[in-house]
Amino acid sequence: MEPSALANGVATHSSGNHAQALALAAAMKGVPAFIVMPRTAPSVKKDAVKGYGAKIIECDPTLEAREKSIAEVLEKTGAEYVPPYNDYRIICGQASAALELIEEKAELDAIITPVGGGGLLAGTALAVRYFSPQTKVYAGEPEGADDAYRSFQIGEIVQNDSVNTIADGLLTNLGDKTFGIIKNGVEDIFRVSDAEIVSAMKLIWERMKIIIEPSAAVPIAAVLKNKEKFHGKKVGIIISGGNVDLTKLPF
Repeated sequence: MEPSALANGVATHSSGNHAQALALAAAMKGVPAFIVMPRTAPSVKKDAVKGYGAKIIECDPTLEAREKSIAEVLEKTGAEYVPPYNDYRIICGQASAALELIEEKAELDAIITPVGGGGLLAGTALAVRYFSPQTKVYAGEPEGADDAYRSFQIGEIVQNDSVNTIADGLLTNLGDKTFGIIKNGVEDIFRVSDAEIVSAMKLIWERMKIIIEPSAAVPIAAVLKNKEKFHGKKVGIIISGGNVDLTKLPF
């Protein structure tokens, strides 16, 4: 859309990565951005969103609170809603990460991503289906927010009544659009504990010298926990973020 079509700005709800991306895009287009964020989101994520000039509206860390808050923001501002994951345009955009990986590393046996709302995982499944059909798609999910795992197991969407995990970027529940793709395009979803997430995060920091956040460490932890599944395979891991408060490292 042209900036003139977005005179009232754009709005979304997100715990961090999507929030920052939309805030930056809005700043580049010169339009306002309104971001609903859980009050528990790390300050490093909030600071980045504010740094791009967006206005943050805090809410409780539940999907119900997010949806209520974003509805109020949209009614008050008239801004254009840009969903964080459950939208085919967002899914297609996030599919580009897997597509770039496939183009760079051909003939992968598997690709694994983290899963929260499912936009990245659904996009990955679509990219693999059309550009690398021999590749199997997997996901890692925190034990303390495992709605995707449970939904995948029974074949219908279930939600988390409560969440408790260090992986703050993976607290949202699957949407109908993301789950529709995931249930038909994903091989399996693995659960990992917070201790396993922190261990994987520390390993990447120490051995690869890459700053990753807990949510990004989840698929790495899943591979380490399920070595027999991936032994001898060519595996691509999508690392999804590096928003870390350096004063509160978990190790």
